[in-house]
Amino acid sequence: MFTILKCGSIYGVEGNVVDVEADISRGLPGFSIVGLPDSAVKESKERVRTAIINSGHKFPQNKITINLAPAGIKKEGAGFDLSIASAIITSIYGIEPETIKEYMIVGELALNGEVKPVTGILPLAITAKENGLKGIIVPFENGDEAAAITEIKVVTVKTINDIFDILKNGTNSFHTPATQFSGTEHLIDFSEVKGHEQAKRAIEIAAAGGHNILMIGSPGSGKTMLARRLPTILPGLSREESIETTKLFSVSNLLKGKGLVRERPFRSPHSTCSHIALVGGGSPPRPGEVSLAHNGVLFLDELPEFNRNALEVLRQPMEDGEVSISRATQTVKFPSSFMLVASMNPCPCGFLFDRKNTCTCSSSSVHKYQQKISGPLLDRIDISIVVNSVPYEDLRKKNSCETSVQIRERVEKARNIQKQRLLNCGIYNNAKMQASEIEKFCTLDESGEKLLKNAMEKLGISTRGYSRILKVSRTIADLSETEFIGAVHIAEAIQYYNRSMFNTG
Repeated sequence: MFTILKCGSIYGVEGNVVDVEADISRGLPGFSIVGLPDSAVKESKERVRTAIINSGHKFPQNKITINLAPAGIKKEGAGFDLSIASAIITSIYGIEPETIKEYMIVGELALNGEVKPVTGILPLAITAKENGLKGIIVPFENGDEAAAITEIKVVTVKTINDIFDILKNGTNSFHTPATQFSGTEHLIDFSEVKGHEQAKRAIEIAAAGGHNILMIGSPGSGKTMLARRLPTILPGLSREESIETTKLFSVSNLLKGKGLVRERPFRSPHSTCSHIALVGGGSPPRPGEVSLAHNGVLFLDELPEFNRNALEVLRQPMEDGEVSISRATQTVKFPSSFMLVASMNPCPCGFLFDRKNTCTCSSSSVHKYQQKISGPLLDRIDISIVVNSVPYEDLRKKNSCETSVQIRERVEKARNIQKQRLLNCGIYNNAKMQASEIEKFCTLDESGEKLLKNAMEKLGISTRGYSRILKVSRTIADLSETEFIGAVHIAEAIQYYNRSMFNTG
């Protein structure tokens, strides 16, 4: 008997529909899988055979051939188990698979017949919708993830016998999960931060415009504390952004049955991570930290401690908003639109700018330490601030600080202004503006024009620095709901662009 059912494969974060063609014919008993399967797919022969027998069914003693079409695409992972078993069951009992032939069937089988969760369910559900399939049958633990795609029906199964029941009674007799999209509350808040008024202002500007920010200060001054609270003032994820982010977490096996990602990601890789771990790669290619931070924050603590090569490969993702990983037969692209938040000590001992401790480093060691951060990488950071230790009096003050909700209201208002202004430009915040948008939207009044001209002449600001200052000043003006950029906005932006603490130029 010949049967065709649907399954899917993942490459990068995109899915492909795969036809699982099963043929059971007379001949010497055998079980073969063709169609460019990897080791995990080849091993499904043993899992499927044992799961069917342990579920109370007879396994046919015939020649079984499974073809995974199209044969030119490599098939990877254990997600083909359930569709292969389903095709064999329909042949065992002579059932016409009308009930499930318009469904994509994905799942891994345990030897006792239970269906285990797999990675990449959300991209496969999107693929099923785009290819006009009626729905998708997935493991119970993956139900909430697949249910994010509301245009198709999602059916969850726990054992291989559930497939047999669906063949007899239809999909309506099985659970269909329903996911309601809503935001979540953060466990930390900016109201917990004492002092640091200038740093909090800089972080608010960075959040409002999507700007990259570098915090420089002595150990224990509060850089990490400030960075970890930045996601609490960013606008909430839209449904489209949530689906984009969840796809990346899904193929990286980081969801653990939680359904859609509802918080903006905050990724903080250790300084020992390799450049492949940072930008992605491997075989098959998997997203790196820059992609897992998509629509969120990538925090690099102790920036000079990272490998120089790892830092240099950040430049292309920061500029383009995506990572391209090339292989001999195919190129995979992972989105990587993130805010970079970095922190560092100003010198090896960490006390160069400290008010309480004296720096013990020589000028040459300070220069060597700061040289670990290249000029091109620094030029992609719009805001640089010094974070000093908080005085005892500020720590003991009882007055309440602004909450994240209060700051986020201003950030969201500024983001909405930018969204309307840049509606036809394909970008959504000031940090992404190119030369044409800067020329069009960064209009200076007379005082702003005069101050910027003087600063360019006296401070030796480069052309790229000129663009960065205009973009940051545009965000500052948006926060104050001002159409034209004035001297006060330019002055604050120049303060954040100050590179004098670096010897790297």
